[in-house]
Amino acid sequence: MAKLLGDRLRSNHFPRWLVASALDVLVADASESLRELSGGQFELTHADGDFLVVDHADADARRPVKTLSGGETFQASLALALALSSQLAGLAAEGAPRLESILLDEGFGTLDESSLETVAGTLENLATRGDRMVGVITHVPALAERIPVRFSVARDQRTSTIVREGP
Repeated sequence: MAKLLGDRLRSNHFPRWLVASALDVLVADASESLRELSGGQFELTHADGDFLVVDHADADARRPVKTLSGGETFQASLALALALSSQLAGLAAEGAPRLESILLDEGFGTLDESSLETVAGTLENLATRGDRMVGVITHVPALAERIPVRFSVARDQRTSTIVREGP
């Protein structure tokens, strides 16, 4: 045990060990969120510096995250963002402001109709949890219409205006 501890604390190993430990926690937290967001279909893991998805609908097959569809990729990205924000909140000094919101500008315009439906459903399910405010920056009317409170930004050559829409 002393040899292992001595090896981990060496200056050339300690930073790698620390980063690997932080990544393990991040992936575990993100995996829990992704499992919830995907209705139990997916979990995340990592190996050799790459993120992998465990697909429970395909006999727990492990495959690269780049094989996910647009909506599934959004869910995985959102799960990682939520896990990272939780970790950052946990690292904040006592009495420091908490990170209780996230802004997403994910390029929603590139999603097909099915993926857009998955994204909208994911965001709606996230809103029911109530533990975080998620702001969405989008130019896609079909997505914007499903968000209950919206702020529309309009600009002309001299100024911009912001109008609140919704309850």
